[in-house]
Amino acid sequence: GLYDSVKQLYTPKGAESTGVATRLLAGCTTGAVAVACAQPTDVVKVRFQASGALPDSARRYSGTVDAYRTIAREEGIHGLWRGTLPNIARNVIINCGELVTYDLLKDALLRTQLMTGEDSEGGHGQMPSLSLQHPTPVSSPPPDKIPCHFVAAFGAGFCATVVASPVDVVKTRYMNSSPGQYRKDLSCLLALLKQDGTAGLYKGLVPSYLRLGSWNVVMFVSYEQLQRAMALARPAPA
Repeated sequence: GLYDSVKQLYTPKGAESTGVATRLLAGCTTGAVAVACAQPTDVVKVRFQASGALPDSARRYSGTVDAYRTIAREEGIHGLWRGTLPNIARNVIINCGELVTYDLLKDALLRTQLMTGEDSEGGHGQMPSLSLQHPTPVSSPPPDKIPCHFVAAFGAGFCATVVASPVDVVKTRYMNSSPGQYRKDLSCLLALLKQDGTAGLYKGLVPSYLRLGSWNVVMFVSYEQLQRAMALARPAPA
């Protein structure tokens, strides 16, 4: 949503292209803004899911609205933003990992002419980017097809999962902890390492990858098809 607009904001006027550093900065900014707005919902989701695994008599919340109300009453409004910093770190890592890795993998597949399509004249078209600022001309269709998008998206999901899993595990444990159990997110990390070792940072890696990989495939394939449709609908320059 905001990624392309923020990227345009950070790109110097007159620049012919957007650099990797600018893309990373835009990913960090939009990731942080998204967490700041959605953190209460994430806290309630984690708490409610953990509560659902308990017997009925031990459940703390009777519903989603009750979870918001109970957390705010017992821990204050700031309790709804518990674990914000590790969640921002996680979202920033995932944002950057997904977008940058997807671009690199797709470019590599196109450079090696793997999973590329050809236009009617047998030549390759212009390589599209993840931005709608400069859509591919109608006369030069993109050489990449859905299989290319699928593989690049699944690879990006794997990279994002690997780099974000430690932060995700700490975030979930910290947000689901009882008040006073950990002083800060750093103390939660140290306690996890002491108890489970480094392997504890990658608990649930496979289901996390399946979830994030599937999400990446749906997101990037849909985005590329939407981008292509908008480029074809744009009138050709006279």
